[in-house]
Amino acid sequence: MTDIVVIGGGIAGLSFALALHQRGIACRVYESAPAVKELGVGITLLPHAMREFTALGLADALGAVGIENEESVFFNRHGQYIYREARGRSAGYPYPELGIHRGKLHRILYEAAIERLGAGCVFTNHHCTGFEQDGRGVTVRFKETVSGAALPPVRGEIAVACDGVNSAVRRQLYPDERVAFSGINTWRGVTRRKPFLTGRSYVRIGSVETGKMVIYPIVDDVDGSGRQLVNWMAEVRQPGAEMNDWNRPGRLEDFFPIYRGWRFDWLDVAELIRTADQILEYPMVDKDPVAQWTFGRVTLAGDAAHPMYPRGSNGAAQGAIDARTLADLLATTPDPLAALRAYEAARLEPTARIVRTNREFPPDYINIRVDELTGGEPFASIDDVISQDELRALSEQYKRIAGFSADALKAP
Repeated sequence: MTDIVVIGGGIAGLSFALALHQRGIACRVYESAPAVKELGVGITLLPHAMREFTALGLADALGAVGIENEESVFFNRHGQYIYREARGRSAGYPYPELGIHRGKLHRILYEAAIERLGAGCVFTNHHCTGFEQDGRGVTVRFKETVSGAALPPVRGEIAVACDGVNSAVRRQLYPDERVAFSGINTWRGVTRRKPFLTGRSYVRIGSVETGKMVIYPIVDDVDGSGRQLVNWMAEVRQPGAEMNDWNRPGRLEDFFPIYRGWRFDWLDVAELIRTADQILEYPMVDKDPVAQWTFGRVTLAGDAAHPMYPRGSNGAAQGAIDARTLADLLATTPDPLAALRAYEAARLEPTARIVRTNREFPPDYINIRVDELTGGEPFASIDDVISQDELRALSEQYKRIAGFSADALKAP
């Protein structure tokens, strides 16, 4: 039976471990974080992500702590309505679309892994520092994240690197590679407030060139008084700006002036930002797609394989699809090295296409296109600017590329 070392216990790594367990394949997971805590802000689980988590038996647990989106709505920076479409089960999909706190998603995956694999197969405080391989297996080196002290090396038949955008394994394979930063920084926060629009609305406002906001609820009745925990992300291109830091809180003065006047009759965006419980800053970065993930007994998965802009809510979905695809191939292919190669052949180009699309034609390209047509100025009627059919076509094009068109989700 193949013994697999899983490097990284995030969304992709834990999804992979659970998928392997379902198929009777042993693995051990090594996570860098000293402990798994409910950190971060919101994430959207699109129907193709929920398909994967449903297959892992986690749909009820996720649904209990998230909010099911009913609609996606687009506005310009003046608060004018552009386009609306139903989402998830409201649009006829067999799976819901959920807004959820990223930390809660991670906790549910982690607890499921501990319960099913056993605590002796999931390790924290293990930061990967590199690997070596030979004809019989892979040796992975680790150090304690907290102290930096070397830990005993770990041996497995194959190793799968799910250690994120800053993957130590990918860095060993591609030592000269750097993240791609194009002058776009983001700030993310969560705010407690009464529901807006339907209370199940995913909203995009404005465009990255003059200031963009993505806003959606992730927790219902967060304080017993009917208020929701609302997740938001501010995003703006600032030519010449330094890249934001992943590891420090966001500062209002760095971005709030752009949104100070964003007070609409359906939502006071300025107040939403100003009254946030927490603000974090992140750079908008990805990496250029590479030609190879699999090197002998080692392969990449999730953000280690295809780090992409956090647009379109695709990072978690694609990591979960990687997990299921690779687990299936390992379960059905006698030679594990051949399974790794087949996995790369199946997943590399589809994810590279999403990386490129997120850069050039993301879901909010609808807003970008309207700004191009109006010069960023208010309009009398959106139908005088662009037809609803044209806007719908832009939305459907992204869904097809990302793998969550209605037809794709109805397929086995």
